[in-house]
Amino acid sequence: MTGKMQAETENKPRSTRATIFSALTPTLVGLTFAVLPAFLPAQISLGTLVDLAQKNSSPVRMAQADVNTAEAKVAQTQDAYIPNLSIGSTIGYSVGFPTGQPSIANASTQSLVLSFPQRQYILAARAGLQAAQMGLKDAREQVALDTSAIYIELDTVIRELDAALQEESHASRLVEIEQQRTEAAVDPLSDLLQARLTGAQLKLKRLHMESRIGTLVKQLAALTGLPAAAITPDHASIPEIPAVNANQEPQATAAVQEAGLLARSKQLQTKGDSLADRRPLVTFGAQYNLDSNKLNSYSTYYNNFTPNNFGFGLSIQIPIFDIALRAKARESAADALRATVEAEQARRQNDVQIATLTGSLRELDAQAEIATLKQQIAGEQLKSVLAQLELGNGAGSGPGAQPQLSPKAEQLARIDERQKFEDALDAGFDLSKARLSLLRALGHMADWLSELHSK
Repeated sequence: MTGKMQAETENKPRSTRATIFSALTPTLVGLTFAVLPAFLPAQISLGTLVDLAQKNSSPVRMAQADVNTAEAKVAQTQDAYIPNLSIGSTIGYSVGFPTGQPSIANASTQSLVLSFPQRQYILAARAGLQAAQMGLKDAREQVALDTSAIYIELDTVIRELDAALQEESHASRLVEIEQQRTEAAVDPLSDLLQARLTGAQLKLKRLHMESRIGTLVKQLAALTGLPAAAITPDHASIPEIPAVNANQEPQATAAVQEAGLLARSKQLQTKGDSLADRRPLVTFGAQYNLDSNKLNSYSTYYNNFTPNNFGFGLSIQIPIFDIALRAKARESAADALRATVEAEQARRQNDVQIATLTGSLRELDAQAEIATLKQQIAGEQLKSVLAQLELGNGAGSGPGAQPQLSPKAEQLARIDERQKFEDALDAGFDLSKARLSLLRALGHMADWLSELHSK
C-alpha cells in the first residue's frame, strides 16, 4: 500500500507539486520570520560598535602611541633645565706619579641654565604633541565613519533581504499561476518561462544579498574584535543624519589641523637650529669626590691631601664658527618647507572633497526622492490591482472594454512594489553615506558622534 501511494505521489503532475509548494511557501516564510528572532543573538547598537571599533583599531592605537611619544619629547625638552644626578667610582691602583684622581666614589649634577634654541625646541615639541593629538582624533573619526557606513549598509541589506524573500514568495505564486494558464492554453509557454526567469533572477539577487550580509558582518567583526555571530544591527540605534551642505560654516578637520601643527613644529625646530650657532649657551655643573690614597702615592707628590672634595660652577659657550650647526639649520629649513607645503595641500584637498561631495549629494538627494516616489506609485498601483481583482474593473464586456485583470497581475504588482522598496532603501543608504562623508569633510563629525552616543 505504501509503495502504491509513493508511486502515485511520484506520478503526480509537476504542476500539482508546484501548486502544493507554492501554497506552503508564504506560510513557511511567515513562520520563519515569526520564529527567527527567538534564535538570533541580541541586537547591538551602532554606538557600542563604534566604541569597540575605536578601541580595537590598529590606526587608533598607533596614533595613541604617537601621542605618547610626543608627550615624552615635550618632557625631554623641558627637563633639560632640571639638574640630573649621577654617582660612580673610579677605583684603581697606581705606582709612581699618580695618573688620575684617586676617587673611590663621586657624584655629579648638571643642567641647562640659558639656551636660546631650547625655548624654540620646547615650543616645537608642544606643537608636535598637539599634532599627534589631532592625528588621534582624525583616526578615531575615520574609524567611526567606516564603522557607521558598514553598520548602516548591513541594516539596509537585511531589510532588503526581507523584501527579497517576499518577492521570491510572490514569484513562486506567479509560476504556479502561469503553469495553470499554460496548461489551459490561456497563455503561451513564453509567459511561463518568463515567470521562471523572474523567479531565478530573484533567487540570484537574494543569494547576492546573503553573501553581502556575510561580508559586512565579517568587516564589523574585524573592526570590533567581536565574533561574527554576535553582530546583529539595531535599526533604532541609528540616529538621523543631518542634511548638511557646503553652505554651512566649515571647520578645520582634524587631519588639516594635524598637518598645520606639524608644519608649525618644523618651523619652530628650524628657528631653534638657526639660533644654535649664533647665541651663547650656559650650563650649570657640580661634582663631589670621595678620594683616597691607599691605592696610590698621592700623598708623596701632593700636600694637604683631603678625602672630601666638592666643586661647582657655570659653563659658558659662545659659538664662533660651526659649519655642522649651519648645515643642520639648512636641513631643518627644508623639512619645514616640505611640511608647510603638505599642510597647504591638505587644506586644498579637503576643499575639493567638500565641493565633490556637495555635487554628489545633490544628485543622490534627487535620486532618493525619485526612488521614494516610484515606491509610492508602485504601492498605489498594487492597491488598484487588488481592488480591480476584488470588484472588477467596471469597464463592461463590450467592444474595446478593458479586459479583466488575471491573478498573475497581483503577483507582478507585488513583486514590482517590493523591488521599488529595495531601490528606495539603496538610494537612502547612498544618501546617508554621502552625508556622513560631507559631515567629516566639513569638520562636524563630532556632532554625529555626540548624537550617536545619545541614542
